[in-house]
Amino acid sequence: MFNSKDEKQFESIGIDKSVVLDQVESMRRGFPFLEIVSPATTDRGIMVIGKKEQKRYSDLFNSSRTQVTRFIPASGAATRMFKELYEAIDLIESGNNIKPGHAAYNFFLNLEVFPFYDDLKSVRGFDQSDKKSVLRMLLEPSGLNYGSLPKGLLKFHRYNNGSRTAFEEQIVESILYAQSVEGGAKLMFTVSEEHLEAFKSHSGEIVKKYKRERGVEINTRFSIQSRATDTIALDSDGNPFRNEDGSILFRPAGHGALLNNLQELESDIVFIKNIDNVTRENFLDDTAIWKETIAGVLIETREQVFSFLRRLDGESDKGLNSEIVSFLRERLCTEIPDLPEEITREYLYAKLNRPIRVCGMVRNEGEPGGGPFIVKEADGSKSLQILEAAQLNKKDTNYGRWMSGSTHFNPVDIVCSLYNYQGEKFNLSKFIDNEACLISNKSLQGRSLMALELPGLWNGGMSNWNTIFVEVPISTFNPVKTVNDLLRPQHSGKLSL
Repeated sequence: MFNSKDEKQFESIGIDKSVVLDQVESMRRGFPFLEIVSPATTDRGIMVIGKKEQKRYSDLFNSSRTQVTRFIPASGAATRMFKELYEAIDLIESGNNIKPGHAAYNFFLNLEVFPFYDDLKSVRGFDQSDKKSVLRMLLEPSGLNYGSLPKGLLKFHRYNNGSRTAFEEQIVESILYAQSVEGGAKLMFTVSEEHLEAFKSHSGEIVKKYKRERGVEINTRFSIQSRATDTIALDSDGNPFRNEDGSILFRPAGHGALLNNLQELESDIVFIKNIDNVTRENFLDDTAIWKETIAGVLIETREQVFSFLRRLDGESDKGLNSEIVSFLRERLCTEIPDLPEEITREYLYAKLNRPIRVCGMVRNEGEPGGGPFIVKEADGSKSLQILEAAQLNKKDTNYGRWMSGSTHFNPVDIVCSLYNYQGEKFNLSKFIDNEACLISNKSLQGRSLMALELPGLWNGGMSNWNTIFVEVPISTFNPVKTVNDLLRPQHSGKLSL
């Protein structure tokens, strides 16, 4: 299948030939669906927290004196954010008008509202009446180049004293709830290599600004997805997809490849959130209090888990086993299969001694995103998992029941603990479900190809973590998936700062 040039290519990427062979075999074979028990709901699987308990958890986090870092995937280009605007250029070039109902019509109707409008006006030759010219000035390198930049570097919000990028709004959010015990906020952004210098430059300006204006130290780090995590593409016949020069096409393997970047962090607690999920500073109160809340749930749960593990290190205690089984069922929604007594203690130890994550879940109001489910594991136990739509078997007779019973979705609002009870960092690669890969159909230069995505960061990549789902309000979820999302009140609201 591979020649000597191919093997040199593998070496230059940093990927072993055996790994490539495994990827090809797995893609040809396909991946199994998980055995779903039911969607997770507030009746079973999703924790509902009242105001009194919320304050207790928030206070627990704020008094914990723990080290905190925010982990923010930010490498994706914003191309899809402007999909309708690219379509509008094609419409205009083909002699058609942009009609009411098209996203571009609403875009031009509200052009002066967008936070990048002032920058757009400053582009040489700007003429607001020339729609095609305006779109090109926004999207192409001769103008603002927004069609090729990552979302983190785009201006999202306008204030009386200027506009802020998504990157800057993530900094502002960190100041509210994610300052570490030694003071200051720590953030790691995963970025693409081509945009690294632009992020560093922008970060330098922002860090100085908030040091000067608010007296807060900001520590930003940037991490690049390793090329060694890229995956091979196959053609429609299941053979390696070759470029015109004969080399094999390797593609970035999705956000699941970022698990290696997460492994780099040394902090006790890590918050994970997407770069485009931000809101205006004057709307951040809900976001901050709920981040503190789910972090408090994590800390309380971790203390109990660590206590159990230390006791398991001691003498055998049948009563302890029963106590742990109840805790797993009630706190982690994990059901244990019937086991021989002689292996129960070892089994429970293995179930407890894992990374822990608490995931905020939002009521499903039509927003896209994966969902929370209860699944049956290979060992007969049941656990909580986040599943993407592609991981659900639409041919299963229960598919309709799963969909109608699903009440929440995953906004990527996660806080996690990466260390064990002995203070050692977990090797996160040991807690992946390697069968939770996804195969998607793509094309390149008019040729069909199959692309492989590694187990997702918050689904298959964290499959064997101990998990808690907590219901959080929709006010904490404010993503920008299309340019017109910036017209929502959470992004274009009253200029109060």
